[in-house]
Amino acid sequence: MAEIKEKAHYVAVTGIIRKDGKYLICKRSPKEKAFPNMWCVPGGKVEMQDFINTPKDTQDHWLDILEKVLKKEIFEETGLSVKNIGYVSSLVFIRPNGFPTIIISLCADHLAGDIKLAKDELVEHAWVTVEEAKKYELIENIYEQIKKVDETQPF
Repeated sequence: MAEIKEKAHYVAVTGIIRKDGKYLICKRSPKEKAFPNMWCVPGGKVEMQDFINTPKDTQDHWLDILEKVLKKEIFEETGLSVKNIGYVSSLVFIRPNGFPTIIISLCADHLAGDIKLAKDELVEHAWVTVEEAKKYELIENIYEQIKKVDETQPF
């Protein structure tokens, strides 16, 4: 069991969404266990149900799972559809329950839809410039990720 705990991790994806020169940030619910009431970007954990009941893309593998989960999570949390998904960074943190979580930060362009927040998870949203993002109580490293996208993938 110790070996399983040592090797088991949650895997999560987050998405920095760009639209008209601004980036979407959302305020987490006060009920969230990790980072309640802080501002973040949408995303969520990869779960077995995200792929197990779908056809494999090869004999043994499901491909592009991070991109598929990101699209699903963004739609569920915000009502938005996205396109042009790209890589930003990765990090690890230990959740309050002791589980390590690997977070892959991705970026995407807004494709369609208007914001409809999943009220059980997110309570506010804002489209902000990089400068405006500084005024919000963002989860650590979110600002740096937005800035990185802004500098490396200009509109």
